[in-house]
Amino acid sequence: MRRAAVVAVAACALAASGLLSTRATAAPEPRDAGPRAAGPSVAADHALVGYLHTSFANGSGYTRLADTPDSWDIIDLAFGEPTSATSGDIRFGLCPRTECPNVETKDEFKAAVKAKQAAGKKVLISIGGQNGQVQLKTAQARDTFVASVSKIIDEYGLDGLDIDFEGHSLSLDANDTDFKNPKTPVVVNLISAVKALKAKYGAGFTLTMAPETFFVQLGYQFYGTGKWGGQDPRAGAYLPVIHALRDDLTLLHVQDYNSGPIMGLDNQYHFMGGADFHIAMTDMLLTGFPVAGDKNNVFPPLPPQKVAIGMPASVNAGNGHVSTGEVNKALDCLTKGSNCGSYKPHGTWPDLRGLMTWSINWDRFNNWEFSKNFDRYFG
Repeated sequence: MRRAAVVAVAACALAASGLLSTRATAAPEPRDAGPRAAGPSVAADHALVGYLHTSFANGSGYTRLADTPDSWDIIDLAFGEPTSATSGDIRFGLCPRTECPNVETKDEFKAAVKAKQAAGKKVLISIGGQNGQVQLKTAQARDTFVASVSKIIDEYGLDGLDIDFEGHSLSLDANDTDFKNPKTPVVVNLISAVKALKAKYGAGFTLTMAPETFFVQLGYQFYGTGKWGGQDPRAGAYLPVIHALRDDLTLLHVQDYNSGPIMGLDNQYHFMGGADFHIAMTDMLLTGFPVAGDKNNVFPPLPPQKVAIGMPASVNAGNGHVSTGEVNKALDCLTKGSNCGSYKPHGTWPDLRGLMTWSINWDRFNNWEFSKNFDRYFG
């Protein structure tokens, strides 16, 4: 996720420089960004997930949690960030008033959390983001992560955790070649930490993940440094985390944006900007795929109820934004088997969970176009 709009990464998905991005100039504050009235209730079997800029401001403006429309079923508070990349000590606070003049008080915020929960919504702390590199290299960092995240969840009365590790948070050691049996400390410790949190809070603990395509679907071609070395060690590095936690996972919503071209199961490269990219990327998760081309080492498919499609809410929010028409084409193809383009998925999944977007704030800036379209489609 990005605090400001970004441009696309370099054209080659496995460029030596990795996932590069630059920030665009923030858009001006809108004159009228008032919350819309609550729309029709979204069916319980579909969900709209959105990130709420809670600890910072940018060109989208600050939105109070209480002013977030009822359309949003899961609200990810962005972001909890570490005191240092390797400390595991996660901190979270509301945006400073000097940066966000309309920020609520902590008591008002906590009351808004309870009100959302009373309305059947989930409110999670999202860890990481563009600036929050988290590398749990040691057992001490792992334990500190569990303790500090628990403190945030308990203080604000939250429902769970969203893992939004980006950049260099996850990478694989050279001898780590099997996603089913990871060896890399930052991967093993993250899995252990999340399992500890799940065990502490029980079956009601909500766990979501928002990896970038580089860390998931790119694994179809490349995994870690490769058998002969030389590849980017971050390639596919989320796969062991997703696999180890698939039973605990509530929802996976890969960021289908700010991405280079990714090879789909048709062995063709797919590019952002249309429905086909979302169809191809989602099909890989729902069908499963051989990791690094090894047919004897297949990443198993995820249930459609655990998968949502990640999209930018507006052209300001991130590179790869598509029109609502393209959003609906992707949903039609994946859930109904109709309106498909050049990419033909390997099945039809009416139980696809829904959509995720970066971000609620940018959707507000854009007159709630993304969430209104979701309500119309599933309402």
